[in-house]
Amino acid sequence: RKFLSTCCAKRPPRRTERLSLLPFLWQSWRDPLAIWGEAHFQELYISGQSPLGRSLVVSDPAGVRHVLTDNAANYVKGDLQRRVLGPMLADGLLLTEGEQWRRARRIMAPLFTPAHTTRTVEAMDRVCRRRVEGWRLQHGARVLNIDSEMSGLTFDILSATLFSDDLDGDAAGFEKALNHFLAVGARISPLDALKAPDWIPRLGRVASGGDARFFKERVDALVARRRARLEQGDAPDDLLTALLSARDEEGDGSGLSDHEVASNILTFILAGHETTARTLGWTLHLISRDRRVADILKAEADAWDRSAGGLRDLIWHRAVIEEAMRLFPPAPAMIRQALEDDVIGGHEVKAGQSVLIAPWVIHRHEKLWAEPDAFRPERFLPESRKSIDRYAWLPFSGGPRICIGAAFAMQEAIIALAEILKAAEVEAITPVEPRPIHQVTLRSSRTMRLRLRARRDQPGA
Repeated sequence: RKFLSTCCAKRPPRRTERLSLLPFLWQSWRDPLAIWGEAHFQELYISGQSPLGRSLVVSDPAGVRHVLTDNAANYVKGDLQRRVLGPMLADGLLLTEGEQWRRARRIMAPLFTPAHTTRTVEAMDRVCRRRVEGWRLQHGARVLNIDSEMSGLTFDILSATLFSDDLDGDAAGFEKALNHFLAVGARISPLDALKAPDWIPRLGRVASGGDARFFKERVDALVARRRARLEQGDAPDDLLTALLSARDEEGDGSGLSDHEVASNILTFILAGHETTARTLGWTLHLISRDRRVADILKAEADAWDRSAGGLRDLIWHRAVIEEAMRLFPPAPAMIRQALEDDVIGGHEVKAGQSVLIAPWVIHRHEKLWAEPDAFRPERFLPESRKSIDRYAWLPFSGGPRICIGAAFAMQEAIIALAEILKAAEVEAITPVEPRPIHQVTLRSSRTMRLRLRARRDQPGA
């Protein structure tokens, strides 16, 4: 433990000057985190003329609630997100609007009830134990590529629990395609930011065309195979079967088309799997620099009997993961577009105007958190958590469009962390802090590596 800190996550530099158009476009393409300045972390509302038009940045929890919940029908996802992610996720829950979204949400909501989620505990734990055992730490410490290991782990969990291992086990192929898509294809092109016509080629989209084909071919094949098994009567009881079988009982009784099913599978892979992997990576990074928290977690993990009921006792695991998501929110920013004129916290919003809600800003805002850049999991322990405003912590968004898989993701992350800490010491190998970068999700700009070694104090060791 050479590189222990005082539980403080390094704060990336913040600009103090206003960005003109060209620097704004450059930073939006390179790393959107760089557009946020000191004022954004000090003021609850910032209204003004940005290089791309008038916008309002809302960090006040009351204002966030107004946009995401109280008047959610007036705020839709803007064109920018659809332009960037639409080629892959156009008809999935993440991007659809109106009745198409409501119908799909109604169909899928029963598949993510607490009862359904609890049924996956055993499979999740089995996958996690297999991954940890595969590190063979009993033969010596290993420096692991945490980005890759957590991506592989969450992909395997997704495959086992939602698709009965019918994703062909191609975790490496999916990871490679996903990394390339996020690094190249999902960047905000200046042409998208300037609302240029769609017929003008986006270089990033062209360069990532192979990734889109990779995902489409494999997911289409997955859906076709499962459709055939349904017709034969031997389909496994999992999410994919449920998606293909579900009907809109409150509507016209119709189901999702194969195209809609494929779009939502891609949404789960690109949004669900990726965000949980990144959350686990940042969590392990923070633990590697805080021996006190690591020791508490190890004791709590040792006491867990691997039962679904025992998960509720892992209060420090949940608190540490929630604090990691505060400091490093998986989805750093949300953009909404007003359909009609409105007023948010006394600020006028015109129809068509963009409203920005940035968890990256809100979670480190000086008016909302004591020591906002410090790693303090105690904030999220049961006795303290009740004082946190629901709309000051938004890793899963909020309101009607809150992430449908939030409980699934939290359960997955808690189980994974507990299994890792039952077996391993997690150690930093460098004092240099990883620099977060916004590439749809919040990633490390360089590969995150940590040393894991078998615990000497492990019960029975």
